[in-house]
Amino acid sequence: MEYIINSIDEINIAAKFILKNFSKSKIFAFFGDMGVGKTTIIKQLCIELGVYEIVNSPSFAIINEYLTKNDDIIYHFDFYRITNVTEAYGLGYEEYFYSNNYCFIEWSEKISSILPNNCVKIQMSEINNGIRKLKIKS
Repeated sequence: MEYIINSIDEINIAAKFILKNFSKSKIFAFFGDMGVGKTTIIKQLCIELGVYEIVNSPSFAIINEYLTKNDDIIYHFDFYRITNVTEAYGLGYEEYFYSNNYCFIEWSEKISSILPNNCVKIQMSEINNGIRKLKIKS
């Protein structure tokens, strides 16, 4: 499935589309070049799910945890800084991925070998002038 985001003004519509069409999924793995908008779409997904805190990329912490208005937990991962998949083992990734909480993963290509089979994979790319294309596979 493909989805086009024509401008930043449509990011909330894109987030609603993803959550509606993949409502049975809790793990979303994002792929794409730096600056393509992975963090931006994850921020909007968190807002749509009721996160009231500020959502930032966990570049240095690797994992951020957010609470929703209903006290549900959402995990946000950024694996950009890891050098190999073994580092994800050290973080106890299984505890998060199999917690039945939402997990949004940036730089999923670094840990593709340990992504759960039931995750939604979203490849993001820039077409031109701020237009983004999402290729979504579940």
